[in-house]
Order: sequence, then C-alpha cells, then structure tokens
Amino acid sequence: MPKNNRPPVEPVGGKVEGADRKVRKQKGKPAGARDKPVLEENAAGIDVGAREIYVAVPADRDDEPVRSYATFTGDLAEMAKWLLGSGITTAALESTGVYWIPVYDALEAAGIRVCLVDARGMRNVPGKRTDWHECQWIQYLHSVGLLRAAFRPEAAVRAVRTVARHRDELVAMASQHVQHMQKAMTQMNVQLHNVISDITGQTGLAIVDAILEGQRDPAKLAELRNPHIKASVETIRKSLEGNWRPEHLFTLGQSRRMFGLYREQVAACEAEIERLVTGFPPRVDPGVKPPPPDRKAKAGTKAAGGCPAKARQRESARLPKRTGRLAGSTTGWSRTSFSGWT
Repeated sequence: MPKNNRPPVEPVGGKVEGADRKVRKQKGKPAGARDKPVLEENAAGIDVGAREIYVAVPADRDDEPVRSYATFTGDLAEMAKWLLGSGITTAALESTGVYWIPVYDALEAAGIRVCLVDARGMRNVPGKRTDWHECQWIQYLHSVGLLRAAFRPEAAVRAVRTVARHRDELVAMASQHVQHMQKAMTQMNVQLHNVISDITGQTGLAIVDAILEGQRDPAKLAELRNPHIKASVETIRKSLEGNWRPEHLFTLGQSRRMFGLYREQVAACEAEIERLVTGFPPRVDPGVKPPPPDRKAKAGTKAAGGCPAKARQRESARLPKRTGRLAGSTTGWSRTSFSGWT
C-alpha cells in the first residue's frame, strides 16, 4: 500500500501538533537537581575508605577544594583543621562499615556537626564513579539539604551497645560449639540431645563431663539426671549407648572446653554491662513505678535476661527508652541482642 504523504495538520495558532506535544512534555519536566537552592553554605562531603578518605569543600573556599587524607589519627586531625580553616561547620559522610567511626569522632571533637548518611539512600554519581567524584557529590547533596542524618546515641549508650553487641557475637560463637557437641554425639550414636531439651543445662553438661572423664556405663551416666527432667532414667540410659569412637570423643572434648570458655566471656560481658548501666542517672523511681514482673522467672530466681531481679530493676530504671531489655542468658544459647537497638 502507498505511504501516507499528507502534511501534518496545522492547529489553531500555526504550530504543528507533534511539536506542540513535545513542548508541553518539556515544560512538564521537573527542575534539575542543580537548580535547587543551597541550604548549607558551609557544608563538606567526605568519602570514607579503609586506608584513604577524600574530602570536598565548596569550590570558592580553597584553591584545592578536593583533598585526600590517610586514615591515621594525625591525618584525621589535619583534615579537621583544614575544614575549620575553610569555614566548614558541617560535614556529611556515608556509614561505610566501621571505617566512618574514627572520622566521625575526629570531626565531632573539632566541633563540626556531622551528618551520617546511610549509603543505601545516596544517589550514585552519573558516569564514571570514583572517590574524587563521590565526595563532591556528597558535598553537593548535603549543601542543598537532600541528606537525612542517621541517629547516633550519646557516648554512654554507645558504650553499653558496643559491649552488648560483642556479647551477642560471643553467644552466637558459643552456640556453634553446642552444635559441634551434638554432631560428635550423633556420630557416636549417643542420642542424649534428642532426649533432653538442652545439653547445656545441668543434666546435659554433667553427663558430657562424665563421658569426657572416662565414664562409659549408660546406667551410671543416667543417674546424673536432674529430677525435673521429663525423660525417664530408662530413656536416658538407652540414649547413652554409643560406640565411643576416640576421634569423636576428641572433638566432643574440644567443643565442650570452647563452650565453657565462651560462657565465661559472656558472663564477663554481662558484668561489664551491669557496671555501665549503673552509671546512667535514674529516669524513674523503681519504688514508685516498679518494672513489670518477669513471667518467665520464678520468685527469688534469676530473670530471663540472666540478671538478678534487683539488677533488672536498676537496669529498667536507668536505661534510656531506646535500649530495651537485655535478652538471652548464659544458659539459653541462642543469638540475642538488645531488642531496642539497631
């Protein structure tokens, strides 16, 4: 069929219909990011790395507005001095791993307001992305107010959080060694961990320690059963009939010793957390407004957090509202943390 060679229809006003649509489309586009007003005139941008950081200031503040510094303490102090000399009052940086923490501390000590930004909320540099471009892009976004600062608690709360997170990692490592003990017993066809709910309890550790000391008689091992265990003595005796391979006994002993070591370190962390918590000024009076009772703990026993009841009251009265309650204990070996912190 022949092509339609008719000219475009001339609308009223003399404009071509297609061209008019294109003009309307261009008018509807939002203004570019570069047209936004500057809200922070004294803003700097920092791209943080493990060995080197790049710092950008407004172009009119220095003949060399982009500089690089090493991550040594002296170099960070020199960077802060240069920023103050350039009239910088606020600086933005990404929360890259833990590398941002020394930079943040150096800027905070120099009196510079820090805007800590989540890397996921940043817009990438168009085209080739390098550290030199990245710091300038961060500086620009911070100057026009497009970055949202992340929350960082006060120093005393950060100290408690650091020890609590370390305790959480120790609990996770200890739980791995519990799994190793279960694996060694399974390979010897010792089904103790399928009969009692927790081999790290009183009955489980007593039987494991007796096995490592050389006891192989299932009847005598079953006598170590705690009266509160639901499984009968006969069931426990049958579960302790194994082949006692020496290589599996070796791995069982290694895992048992490592578990004991981590349990000691977790207990030390809990003591340090309690010491740090007592430094907080009381926010409520436990006598006037006591904490709610712990339904998982009996009267006169330890609370679910592994802390005595009086210590739990002090903790609830002193900790800020964002901290939450210490979860987990030295006997419940699952990965736990301060529930209110991220």
